[in-house]
Amino acid sequence: MSEQAAIEEISWADFQKVLIVAGTVTRVEPFPEARKPAWKVWVDFGPYGERKTSAQIAALYTPESLIGRQIVGVINFPEKQIGPFRSQFLLTGFHTDEGVVITAVERPVPNGTRLA
Repeated sequence: MSEQAAIEEISWADFQKVLIVAGTVTRVEPFPEARKPAWKVWVDFGPYGERKTSAQIAALYTPESLIGRQIVGVINFPEKQIGPFRSQFLLTGFHTDEGVVITAVERPVPNGTRLA
């Protein structure tokens, strides 16, 4: 049997600081300047507005497969400069051998709905 990975516990207050919300992908563009294959992705987060990010999800997703899809993002990290592009949120996902699988909602919710 393998040992369980060490898990650092956090408080409920720590978790509440992370603003994890649903949003709908509105636009996707190539990001040829990225070191690893990536898309520039714009997402409508409802009351939080439209935000953009660079996401290394090109291995599994085409722009056409992303437009209109609801994703899960963290919107209260500081902006991050990625080459010539400013990333305004973290698109969440799971790393696999084939590429990153994005986190999506099981059924539609209003844009800006917070993860509970």
